Amino acid sequence: MTNRLALAKLDISREPMARQVTRALRQAIVSMRIAPGEMLSEQDLAQRFGVSRSPVREALIKLSEAGLVRVLPQRGTQVVKISRAAVEDARFIRVAVECAVVREAALKAPPVVLAELNASLTRQRRAQRATSSDDFMALDEEFHRLLAEAAGRPAAWRMIEDVKPQMDRVRYLDVKQATPRHLIVAQHADIVEAIKASDPVAAEQAMHQHLSEILRSLPELAAKHPDLFEPEPDALPEVLSA
Repeated sequence: MTNRLALAKLDISREPMARQVTRALRQAIVSMRIAPGEMLSEQDLAQRFGVSRSPVREALIKLSEAGLVRVLPQRGTQVVKISRAAVEDARFIRVAVECAVVREAALKAPPVVLAELNASLTRQRRAQRATSSDDFMALDEEFHRLLAEAAGRPAAWRMIEDVKPQMDRVRYLDVKQATPRHLIVAQHADIVEAIKASDPVAAEQAMHQHLSEILRSLPELAAKHPDLFEPEPDALPEVLSA
């Protein structure tokens, strides 16, 4: 692993070590501080975190289940490259879940959560230019979590968290290079306005447009960064007639 990755010592007074290690590594992978294709060493990670190898091993298992790393026998653990198919699958699931979420939010969002969504938009607008990609993406994540709360569906957000890592690495590249931050915030504002108007159809349409943005930028980013992406599978050969 390259020396550019600085991992802080973990807080022994908080949640279990393995969970902290998992979250820290996941964030480093999706933000590209650990690049696709890099090899990870349990011993090196344990030293950097200041923990034993056990929580690191458990974290790598969790990341493998999330499709972010793969274990190579007798070689170690490798960060997988970005799969366009996996990104598109994750988007498909998010569209199904989050369009349903905003429909319900438009029908029953409590005033207190609407106020929190407005406050989130204000923070996003302030952060459009003056903050890092990590901080801006954290605000984006907060916004989508609040939508699930507005719908009274916290379990929906937990489901999204399971699939979103496949999209997150592309979204980090996207925010840096392809989709302007002000467009993301404007799309979020459209979603909130539809919810405030109690218009579930408009809310669903706004969410669908928002989550479709990645389909525009994905081919562009894959062409620009071929070293970060899995090669596209060759077209299936035509079946010869008997």
